[in-house]
Amino acid sequence: MADKQALRALQTRLAERLRTAQAQPRTPSWLAVECRGHGLLFPLEQAGEIFAPPPLLPVPHTQPWFAGVANLRGGLHAVVDLAGFLGVARTPLTDAAREQSRLVALGARLGVNAALLVDRLAGLRGVEQLEPDAGAAGEQPPFAGARFRDAGGRLWQEIVLAALAEDERFLAIAA
Repeated sequence: MADKQALRALQTRLAERLRTAQAQPRTPSWLAVECRGHGLLFPLEQAGEIFAPPPLLPVPHTQPWFAGVANLRGGLHAVVDLAGFLGVARTPLTDAAREQSRLVALGARLGVNAALLVDRLAGLRGVEQLEPDAGAAGEQPPFAGARFRDAGGRLWQEIVLAALAEDERFLAIAA
């Protein structure tokens, strides 16, 4: 009898916490990554799993930034070297830096089996940790979101993964 009452009380508390969480406004949060020294933010609700880079199968006659395909949890994913795609890859990665690199899969809801190769993960960022950057950014691609600065003054560029997944240049891998 006591177990049933304890279970019922737990269910009641959980239901109340769920109602409270749903009533609160959602605040933006991001996965922070680095690509050749540039700070980038991926919206958490659009990012998928994170993987250590497995062996990549090269695909001939593709863009230089298309790294190949990889088996990620039994699914075939296109792998894009994000620094190369963005045009910021000026130097090859050292072996030590390559060990820190990761693949960030695009969220399943985006409908594209793709993963982005980034130099390293830089943690999670919330809206309370960042200030909007009012500096001039110049012409930006459609997938470039807002720009922010953290408390240390570092610039972070949001990459809207949903817009990236629909970008014609991103989808056109043929050389």
